[in-house]
Amino acid sequence: MIIVKRILGAVALGTVLLLGLSPVPAQAYIVTLKEVGNDVVATGSGSIDLTSLANVIPSDDQSHIVARGGIIVTGPTASTPTTIYSGFTGSKTFGNGPPISIAASSGSGDLVGIDGFSVALEVPRNYNSGDPLSSTATWLNQTFATLGVTRGTYAWTWGTGEPNENFLLAIGTTAAFIPEPASFTLLGTALAGLLLVGTMRRTRSCT
Repeated sequence: MIIVKRILGAVALGTVLLLGLSPVPAQAYIVTLKEVGNDVVATGSGSIDLTSLANVIPSDDQSHIVARGGIIVTGPTASTPTTIYSGFTGSKTFGNGPPISIAASSGSGDLVGIDGFSVALEVPRNYNSGDPLSSTATWLNQTFATLGVTRGTYAWTWGTGEPNENFLLAIGTTAAFIPEPASFTLLGTALAGLLLVGTMRRTRSCT
């Protein structure tokens, strides 16, 4: 009985430690676009790895959207210094809206954007690759129809496709990045440990 208890304790402790020390995968940068009351609200968060991107160009921009051109920029509505990168693949458009920029009514946080048609990824000037980013933008008295966006999830990716080498846009839906293979391995090991604990407990109750 003492040996069984020690084994159970060791397995349980190992499982807890494994779950506690499991690394959290880097998060793709995800922008969600929702209709909230009479407005359309965008919320972005995550991190971006710039290592595999190219053609660094200084620029200035503010939050706006051009669905037909595959452009969405969230963050401040005032002109803000940014840096533009290229070298990714993905959606060229996410709707059939007017071919003109529709400026956001308000916005906050970091200025972050994607231009699928021109292949341009925009981040704050002097952004450190891999650091967390977050931003918002609101279009007052607008709907998905007036902005010309089409519901769905749109993706842009580069490098080896690691989580933070992706920019996702979720329009009227929810997007979540699939964990890295290493996370599945750790989770599988932890679940195996929990199953072993349950099996040993059942065995002990039957004896």
